[in-house]
Amino acid sequence: MNFAGNLDQCPTLVLNADFRPLSHFPLSLWSWQDSVKSVILDKVNIVSNYDREIRSPNFTMKLPSVISLKTYIKPNEYPIFSRFNVFLRDRFTCQYCPSQKDLTFDHLIPRSKGGETTWTNILTACSACNVKKGGKILKVSGMTPRNMPKRPTVAELDKCGRSFPPNFLHESWNDFLYWDTQLDI
Repeated sequence: MNFAGNLDQCPTLVLNADFRPLSHFPLSLWSWQDSVKSVILDKVNIVSNYDREIRSPNFTMKLPSVISLKTYIKPNEYPIFSRFNVFLRDRFTCQYCPSQKDLTFDHLIPRSKGGETTWTNILTACSACNVKKGGKILKVSGMTPRNMPKRPTVAELDKCGRSFPPNFLHESWNDFLYWDTQLDI
C-alpha cells in the first residue's frame, strides 16, 4: 500500500500496555486522527512511525504506525454472544459440512423443543444443512457436528481471529502480530 497519498491509508495499530493488540479480529486499529489526538493528550506511547508527517504552522509530527496504551485494559474473560462471534468461534465454516457459504445459526435443541439461543446450543450451519436438520434434535437428525458448541473465552476467540489476517499489514506491525492459520481451540 502506498502511503504517499491519502492520510486515511495510515491506520495505527493499537496495543495494550502489555504490547499485545487489543484485538485481532477485528484488528485493533485507530484512524490517524484518533492516534494523533491520543499522543497529544499523553494517553499512549508511540512505538513506531510511518515516514509520513503531518504539519501545522507550529507543529510537525510523524504519523504513528504503532502505539501502546499507557494504562492497561483488562480484557473480559468471556466475549458477548453474537452472530459474528459464533461464526468466528466456528471459523466461518458449517459444522456439518465444509461449506463457508450462506451461514446460519443452528439450534442443537430446536427452539420449538425448548432450546435456547446460547453458546452451548448454537453452532454455525450452512443453509442447506440447517434445512436438512430442520426442527429435529441432533440424535434424530442423523447429523454429527465436527465440534460441539461451547462458550469460548476471549482468548480463544482472539486465537480464532488470528486465523483471518487482514488484507493489509504494515511492516512496523509484524513484531506485534502473530498470524497462524493452523491454530486449534
